[in-house]
Amino acid sequence: MTVSSTNTPTLADRIEDVLPQTQCTKCGYQGCRPYAEAIAAAQAGINQCPPGGAEGVARLAALTGQKVIPINPVNGMERPRAVAYIDEALCIGCTLCIQACPVDAIVGAAKQMHTIVPDLCTGCDLCVNPCPVDCIVMYPVTETTGWDAWSQPLADAARERHDFRAQRLRRDAEENDARLAAKAVAKMKAVDALDPATAADEAEKERKRAIIAAAMERARLKKEAAQQEQQQAPQDKAAKENKPE
Repeated sequence: MTVSSTNTPTLADRIEDVLPQTQCTKCGYQGCRPYAEAIAAAQAGINQCPPGGAEGVARLAALTGQKVIPINPVNGMERPRAVAYIDEALCIGCTLCIQACPVDAIVGAAKQMHTIVPDLCTGCDLCVNPCPVDCIVMYPVTETTGWDAWSQPLADAARERHDFRAQRLRRDAEENDARLAAKAVAKMKAVDALDPATAADEAEKERKRAIIAAAMERARLKKEAAQQEQQQAPQDKAAKENKPE
């Protein structure tokens, strides 16, 4: 369970705990946590989660004190749980489905055949549209729908994989930025070491320095913006948590 820094579950924490964690974005938000925060802030309805179905709405209604209402058809309909399947004979190994999967349920490598790990798939179907060769289909694996086709242990495991993936992607981005920054510093040193023989060579040296300096400044501003966003996030969260329910 996600909890605030005071170890006291907020309304958003409690809402997130009753969502199915399929991370399908059908609610209109980029995952279950953003949707939970939107409900807690009275910015989203409790009927926007098709995977949770009618029971999911009832759970959210009991938690928030709102009336039970039907699933909003704009977000989709309650349906049997499905699992993605890749036609391996058609797969071209583009990795777009791997990039789209929010819970790391797809195994494969660039230009190699991909495959779904059925036990890890949440049925979000986010991998279907990115596939350029239409080799992914969703197969129903239950006759029941909503939470009757899902379980809390499955939801907990899906959330853990989703959070781990998000941390990995953040770490990879930071490491890539660090590599690029080191490469830029090395290039600047190499340019500074040049000894121009003519005015034209001097102008070319300054042109290269300007290009590298501009790239380094963009990287600095990007890093600064990311740090400010990280610093602002706890404040925004605290403001939402302190908002009267």
